Amino acid sequence: MSSILIITQYFPPETGAASNRISQLANGLQSTGFNTTVLTPLPNYPTGRIFEDYKHHKQPEINEKGAKIYRLWIYPSNSKNKLLRLFSMLSYSLSLIWFFISHKIPNKVIIQSPPLIVAFTAVLFLRKKKRKIILNVSDLWPLAGLELDALKRNFSYKILEQIERFNYRNSDLILGQSEEIIAHIKSISPQTPGILYRNFPDFEAPKLHDQPEKHHKIKLVYAGLLGVAQGILELCRHIDTTNIEFHIYGSGQEAEAIESYIQQQKNSAIFYHGHLSRNDLHKVLIQYDLTIVPLLTRIYGSVPSKIFEFAKLGLPVLYFGGGEGEDLVKKHELGWVAAPGDYKGLNAIINSFDKNLISKERKEKLRIVSEIHFDFKKQLQQLVNVI
Repeated sequence: MSSILIITQYFPPETGAASNRISQLANGLQSTGFNTTVLTPLPNYPTGRIFEDYKHHKQPEINEKGAKIYRLWIYPSNSKNKLLRLFSMLSYSLSLIWFFISHKIPNKVIIQSPPLIVAFTAVLFLRKKKRKIILNVSDLWPLAGLELDALKRNFSYKILEQIERFNYRNSDLILGQSEEIIAHIKSISPQTPGILYRNFPDFEAPKLHDQPEKHHKIKLVYAGLLGVAQGILELCRHIDTTNIEFHIYGSGQEAEAIESYIQQQKNSAIFYHGHLSRNDLHKVLIQYDLTIVPLLTRIYGSVPSKIFEFAKLGLPVLYFGGGEGEDLVKKHELGWVAAPGDYKGLNAIINSFDKNLISKERKEKLRIVSEIHFDFKKQLQQLVNVI
């Protein structure tokens, strides 16, 4: 049995797209015959504190699919202070170096990026050991940070650009989650082969219910990270709820502010339900009419994985993020699109909704589209063939 190592900052029981993506990859590789090991920090995201059940965690653990998981020490932080966040990443990087020195490393290694510094540490150390380095790029940092106004084009930014180039040029294979990511990396490191590897979901979708009576308002739902990039607080301030109810699930930096805003406005059409596990969330989501996938601004290279997950659930999407994600929604007829930041246009679409357009038949059609075009197992096999 061939062995492979996955290095990631995020992994279950942490929630979110990054955690789900790497967990699926680890389990998928294990199921195809790889002896899979995962290196990840003690779970702390998004709270910035080590989860209670892991404070006295023993190494290693074997998950339900047979993959071996090592949870390494980290100084956890979700602070807005950039120095604290940097120290957190560096602490995990030091733990990785300790692990590399004290353990035998498989010949094939998949490294999740971002975080850039963690990926840099792994690439720098393992390239000297002549391992096959596979860089799994989900977002284009530092470019994404610049577009989100989280970074400025200064000396620190130039250093991050150099780290980015080093990571690409010293990898043996790039996995990019969008065509834009692949194109960007090719412009920097044309000699490094890259393949498109999207974040397709791998779960059993709950059975669709019959549609309820049609006298109530259309129920729009958001489920995911409540961070700055998603802009849910800003959406709450601008969305027209005359003809809809807007329901929110998730956790993140903006959660308290969203809850406070709803209470202050006394808007009976916006509801915050907190965080649910992924399985429980899926059971709840299929009761809604459609979902919204927003980005506060268009981010080059970003394709929110939620559009694939919602298609598998049969939920039509109102996409509010632009870029390649918008193109996919249009191409596969997954729902409606509005330009990012155009709240007037978004509300015009919302107010044009007819309950009859969101039928059980439409949702079942979306599930068929997902089976044909967003097949995780088929994509996994294509990956196995090249690694």
